[in-house]
Amino acid sequence: MTPDAPPCSTSPRTDAPPRRRGPMLVAGVGLMALLVGVALLRRGGGDEADTAEARRAAAPKDPKQGASRLKGPPGQTGPEAAGGEARGAQFDATTCWRDLERFNEEVTLDNFREWAAPLLSARDPLVRNYLKERLTELIGNDAGRALQVVDWALGAEGKSFGVFLTAVRDSEAVHLPQVSAKLLDMGMDARIAPERRAGILSALDTQKKLAPAALDRLATFASEPTSGEAGWAAARTIGRVMKHDARRNGDPAPYLDKLLTIGVESPDEQIRYLGQMMPMHAAPILDAQSTERYARILTSEGNEAGRDVAAHLLSLSPEKEKVLALFAKTFETDPSVCVRWALFRFSARVAGRDALPVMANMALADPRFQPLYQAFEQLYASGTQDWVRLWNSLPEQDPFHCLDRHD
Repeated sequence: MTPDAPPCSTSPRTDAPPRRRGPMLVAGVGLMALLVGVALLRRGGGDEADTAEARRAAAPKDPKQGASRLKGPPGQTGPEAAGGEARGAQFDATTCWRDLERFNEEVTLDNFREWAAPLLSARDPLVRNYLKERLTELIGNDAGRALQVVDWALGAEGKSFGVFLTAVRDSEAVHLPQVSAKLLDMGMDARIAPERRAGILSALDTQKKLAPAALDRLATFASEPTSGEAGWAAARTIGRVMKHDARRNGDPAPYLDKLLTIGVESPDEQIRYLGQMMPMHAAPILDAQSTERYARILTSEGNEAGRDVAAHLLSLSPEKEKVLALFAKTFETDPSVCVRWALFRFSARVAGRDALPVMANMALADPRFQPLYQAFEQLYASGTQDWVRLWNSLPEQDPFHCLDRHD
């Protein structure tokens, strides 16, 4: 098998004649051994008998062969490995367990790219996930190692680009200032292809917090008319870090402000929607300014999904009377049944039982909502007051098939 061939492939060749069941079973067992090997190695141990059996399976039958194997990358055997004229790592479909075990134990950052090259050509996502995790471990909390892998990513091709960047993204070192600053600078570099800039900016979405300067750069870039795919990734990164920071009792206000700026100013509908929607994941209490901005989105946004989101987040505003009156007025004019369903149900979230008169008027204006009004009225009459319990008690939560839009 050549270095470019994926290890342990179980995909049949389309140009080969039909084979009997026996060889296919052997290939299946080989793939199962690889997956079990990955699971055991990632877990870091197991039953002693299983470990001993695995080591016996990994041991070469020929001592001379075993000695030559230790001189090159996993899978590289024979005189070529010893003589320095090797063609590169070669993986045998029947020896994946042995190669994987040695790779896991002996790979270093210095030899990772060479040893992983044949595996990176594999189409199996489990193999790539293993390589990402192993590389993340090798990077650790070392800024120099993380920056080295970032440099690898710049020149990487195919799946290698994603493996290298994801390993950096998931490492502890990505939180170090010099690493996050490098990624941000690269993400803003117009000389890099847009899809790669998107991947680079996405590598920042595990940050625990964004400094004001970094937050401003990401938001300004996402709002630019030509930011494209990379701008979409920048907006998503702001939203994801907002969620991380909020979980650590951080202040969501700076993130919310920037996301709403994107949600109002971006000329790209998909990026604008992302700016409007991402705060849902942190569920912030809206201040007066944010309430006003979402009210503007509710009444002027052309994309009905954005208006739906605005109704959702406005229900978190403390200005309950103002929001309820806005919902009642907007219900009369908005043509979308999905937006109307959002206005109807979130009226109950805004004002509880006190919203029933407004909801009754909505049901009179649109008869489709009369059965829904009766369901809310009966639940309130039964003593249910809490919004979450009320929502979970509804006989039908998605009567108009609208709730999959935010998945």
